Amino acid sequence: MNEHAVFSAKMRLSDLIAANHNLILMLPRFGISLGFGDKSVQEVCKDYHLPVDFFTLICNVYTFEHYQPSSQEIRQTDMSPLLPYLKASHHYYLQERLEHIDNHVHLLAASLEDKFGRVLCQFFDDYISEVREHFSKEETETFPYLEALQQGSAPMLSDRSFLSYDEAHESIKDTLNDLTQIIFKYLPAKAFSNDAVDLVFDIFQISNDLEKHALIEEKILLPYIEYLEQNTAQAQ
Repeated sequence: MNEHAVFSAKMRLSDLIAANHNLILMLPRFGISLGFGDKSVQEVCKDYHLPVDFFTLICNVYTFEHYQPSSQEIRQTDMSPLLPYLKASHHYYLQERLEHIDNHVHLLAASLEDKFGRVLCQFFDDYISEVREHFSKEETETFPYLEALQQGSAPMLSDRSFLSYDEAHESIKDTLNDLTQIIFKYLPAKAFSNDAVDLVFDIFQISNDLEKHALIEEKILLPYIEYLEQNTAQAQ
């Protein structure tokens, strides 16, 4: 993949997926189904009534580590699908992927000695609680604030701490890394069945996806909030 290129509306959607297979995980969050054939990104977005500039912005941030949207790009992009996209992402992580991995963890733990099984389950249960707490904070504080900004009715903030994501994102990432280290270092060798390998692969995949989700929040959500705040301040 060329790290100095970015996706455009004229490209075929199938080419985007071929360039980054993980993008296929994002399609349901946009409401896009498979079967788009050779249609361009612009054509598919039109079919699903999705702003193409928003779709390509998300895909570019998700795919290219170097990609940093400019303030002008943030201003000019139709951000109306941002909250639905973020809420769909939260649902995907909590109700689908993490629940699937949690079942896998407990299945593997049941085949281990009790002390190893308990440590593994407790660690992952704590991790899920940490993710739920972070998402809940976003949905009860950040998202309503963004909605108020979009409607021009946001209050003046005396405490902006809920808009600081660096610490929470780093903690979630570190905890998942710690879980893989526990599996690698402390589980008995006999525990490394195909189930254990599948579990580690799933953990790596969701770790990468959550890291991309964090980048979308840091590079798109927070700058967009700052842009709306500036507009609100100027209007007052």
